[in-house]
Amino acid sequence: QVQVEESGGGLVQPGGSLKLSCTASGRAFSRYRMGWFRQAPEKEREFVAAISRTIRTTYYAHSVKGRFTISRDNDKNTAYLQMNNLKSEDTAVYYCAADVSGFGHYSTPGAYDSWGQGTQVTVSS
Repeated sequence: QVQVEESGGGLVQPGGSLKLSCTASGRAFSRYRMGWFRQAPEKEREFVAAISRTIRTTYYAHSVKGRFTISRDNDKNTAYLQMNNLKSEDTAVYYCAADVSGFGHYSTPGAYDSWGQGTQVTVSS
């Protein structure tokens, strides 16, 4: 079982930035597709961004494209989500997930095998 843990959430003003980190256990981190999702109160969990295993292809939700950047450091077993120009509608619990099996579409929660507990991001003045 791959263990996933997020960190870096917090309170930030509109227009500000935050960088989330996600560490995953296991020696095969470079084989995991990594994804970020978020869930606001009374809303369904939604796709934010994903990064492929080794060729570093990235995918973004339309709502965050141009503001968020996903990256990974395979030597550190860590994925990142740099969030710039944050808006109030970005407020949510952000979850990191690892796709170990390699099946399913990158934007579908069901495609991911292991999830972190989430980290709260609040954008407010």
